Amino acid sequence: MVPFESLRTRLTALFLAVAAGSALMTGLIVLVEAHFHFQMYERQIKEGGYAVHVLNVHLEQALQQSVGWTSIGMVILAGAVSVYVARRIAGPLVEMTRTAGRMAAGELDVRVAVAGRDEVAELGRALNHLAESLARQEDSRKTMTADIAHELRTPLATLKSHLEAFLDGVWEPDAVRLRGCYEEIERLIRLVRDVEALAELEAPSFRLQPTRVNLCEVLGRALALYRPSYFQKGVDLELECTEPVWAEADPERLTQVFTNLLSNALKATPQGGKVTVSAGNAGVWRVIRVRDTGRGMPPQEVTRAFERFYQVGQGRSRDGGSGIGLTIVKRIVDAHGGRVQIHSELGKGTVVRVDLPGCGRDDE
Repeated sequence: MVPFESLRTRLTALFLAVAAGSALMTGLIVLVEAHFHFQMYERQIKEGGYAVHVLNVHLEQALQQSVGWTSIGMVILAGAVSVYVARRIAGPLVEMTRTAGRMAAGELDVRVAVAGRDEVAELGRALNHLAESLARQEDSRKTMTADIAHELRTPLATLKSHLEAFLDGVWEPDAVRLRGCYEEIERLIRLVRDVEALAELEAPSFRLQPTRVNLCEVLGRALALYRPSYFQKGVDLELECTEPVWAEADPERLTQVFTNLLSNALKATPQGGKVTVSAGNAGVWRVIRVRDTGRGMPPQEVTRAFERFYQVGQGRSRDGGSGIGLTIVKRIVDAHGGRVQIHSELGKGTVVRVDLPGCGRDDE
């Protein structure tokens, strides 16, 4: 790591050097001028026997010339120090001010030229880092806007075509077609809800409300919400948690994580399949696994599973998902200081593993 050079230390040393140099220069000039004029006075005494008042004249000249040369030296020295300080501090600060103004005007590709390792250089690096962060956020905002528009376009186009067919008398508004319209509306509602949840998680004001919770109880509540859906589809749902598993976590956000994972597992598992949820202790970690016997995912899709609006197999119209569920899961788990992983094989099912940090004290 490159050692950090403090600008305050350097400026302090510079001003001390200036003060010491000024005192030394003043003393040398006074000594030189006094010696010179005393020599002149001695020569004049030997040659002409001048009166004592000549000594006063030479002393006065020595003082005047000393003050004059000292003033000139101080002006030159002060000018050199001022030029250095202006170039080292004022110049970069002016450039940073201009850069910040351009960033505020929307030019997020501008950067500050950084040199050195002092506080001014660190400020420049921080400004460049801020510009990069703003650029990434702007790209993310544009991408998210485009993705939301894409996701909204399909169900709205479907609803429009159905309503036009009803109005033109091409179709009769029977139960099957009305059911299709209802499902598209439900899909829109889910999309809006998930986008709101993701926006809340990515907001700077987002904060967890952690407390000491038993993960088995949180999982039990999540499973209770989804058991009717699993029963209706004919998928077995089982919880394996024989002893309390304690963690410092936000129970409401964890319920959001587990319900998203259970929803995805239900969509991926065919009738007659099974989804097993387990929780246990592994050293300092609390490990939750959601294992299904569904269709599985190829490796290239596992790596993209947490991307916003990405859906496995591009099955948008098939399962009606929004493609944000796993993104929300990762955001919440990361906020807890945990990690989430997916292990999957085509035709063999998928295991989603969530690791959360423990309580930091003995479990009871």
